[in-house]
Amino acid sequence: MPEDITTTDILDTTEELKDYKETDVFAWANNLVQFKDELHIDLFLINKNYVVYKTSLGKELDKQLEPLFIDEMLEYVLEGAAEGLVVRSFEQAEEEKKVLQRTLLPNVDKLKETLNWLKNEQEIEVFVEDEHDLRRVKGLMARVTHPKIKQPFYVFKVLPQAHIMRGKQGWMMRGGRFVAFDADAALRIPSEPQLLLLDQDLYVFNQTKLKQLFGYDAKEASIAATKVAEIEANFKLTFDEGDDMQTLVKEKKSLIKKLQTINPYAVKQEELMSHADELGIDLMEDGSGRIIIMDTKDLTKFVNLLNDDYHESALTGQRYEIVRKKLLKLDEESEEKALLKEVL
Repeated sequence: MPEDITTTDILDTTEELKDYKETDVFAWANNLVQFKDELHIDLFLINKNYVVYKTSLGKELDKQLEPLFIDEMLEYVLEGAAEGLVVRSFEQAEEEKKVLQRTLLPNVDKLKETLNWLKNEQEIEVFVEDEHDLRRVKGLMARVTHPKIKQPFYVFKVLPQAHIMRGKQGWMMRGGRFVAFDADAALRIPSEPQLLLLDQDLYVFNQTKLKQLFGYDAKEASIAATKVAEIEANFKLTFDEGDDMQTLVKEKKSLIKKLQTINPYAVKQEELMSHADELGIDLMEDGSGRIIIMDTKDLTKFVNLLNDDYHESALTGQRYEIVRKKLLKLDEESEEKALLKEVL
């Protein structure tokens, strides 16, 4: 059995992780084999606004749930264990063969939002096509239980719109001829493994599906978290009570993107604040010399300054926020002329 891996280097320090214990997906898979034909699976639909709906399933579908949500995932883990599959956090490695990537539940806000619906399960509506519209559904959540398994685990899948067919749009083949489709709607559930939640560990079999379903790019978030730590080491910042830079950054996808390429050591705090003053950017320091970040607007100004996104035109005197920029490179002839000018 593969050795257990070390916990991710950059952990969210929220209350949710105070009792965190790393799970072992290989031991879980081995244990589950004996129960796999006796599992109880509740299926929920997740719409584009992360509203969760119960499903009412015909009895004949019970036998299809386990093959669709469990079989290929178990096969992937068990065969992978025999072939040297290892588990690594997104912070430790890129997506590659024989590596199953993992992140933590508290890192994925939309996943937490989805699971919160289950706290008041009696209030969740049963999905009805006429009222809720299958075209607005983006994913599936299967909650899997068994009397001899201590706690439920969850399997998530993206539901592509191409897998959904509404009644008036389709024909059926019956008895060698096409006939009218006689249902409100139909869907085809993908069987390949995508996302598995064991306790607070989210195992990601398909990184693209994680981003599609929950809008979370684990690699980008990891890089952003590292950059935030470097910025906090190089700048003195103060935040409104209850906030910090990591929390505010998580709310702004545009800042996460920008942090991917920022060099936190390219400029000193005095230089940055002087540049802000020259440009009239409203960013202040407190009495102890800490930059005041009250909200995401202040943080955006700070990150933009750090990324050198504000410029004053030498030609017109107009001031600009640069949305996209490309570093100019001199051609060989221009470089030779510049060198000659320096010599002369």
